Amino acid sequence: MIKLCLYLLFFLLVNSTVSGQLKLKDKAPLSDKLMVSANTESLSLIKAIKKNGLVVIFSCNTCPFVVGTESFPGWELQYNELYAQATKNNIGFLILNSNEGKRAGDDSFIEMKKHAEEKKYNMPYLMDENSALANAFGAKTTPHVYFFNEKLSLIYMGSIDNIWDKNRTQTIPYLMNAMLAKSQGNRIKIKHTTPKGCSIKRSH
Repeated sequence: MIKLCLYLLFFLLVNSTVSGQLKLKDKAPLSDKLMVSANTESLSLIKAIKKNGLVVIFSCNTCPFVVGTESFPGWELQYNELYAQATKNNIGFLILNSNEGKRAGDDSFIEMKKHAEEKKYNMPYLMDENSALANAFGAKTTPHVYFFNEKLSLIYMGSIDNIWDKNRTQTIPYLMNAMLAKSQGNRIKIKHTTPKGCSIKRSH
């Protein structure tokens, strides 16, 4: 009985912090919340959106899926290229660090500044304090991609591409394809994929 009560308490605490996963067509929550940037001015989703929408990627400084390993290139190698394509197609593009549980260490604001400079990030790299947006979005991994249209309605979410899949027969650039389809007025064929990466390190 005690174990059951403790489990229920843990469940309630977790779910009071992390909202359910956003669904396609849902509006972006906390769109007016200003976030301090490691390399640009403070921004909110509303301030960053452009004519053809907004891409939000939850990321960090240390996850092997972001920074890479000997056997995996790391998705941040694509960030500047994706940002350039987004800019070319009039789409806003933000990288958010929600690792509040590591804010006193590898994902501190100082380390974010160092990382953005070292990796030559061209896009805004924002600190999501207390994992507020990650919790509101239901974001799970670093990286985890959310692409909203010009009305801040969700039109794609999941992974950047499928390079994590060693059994793939072809590489599918999900996010790039979605951005190009949106900018050209075409239907996004693949709207939802499974995010792959490290868990977001929340404070509790």
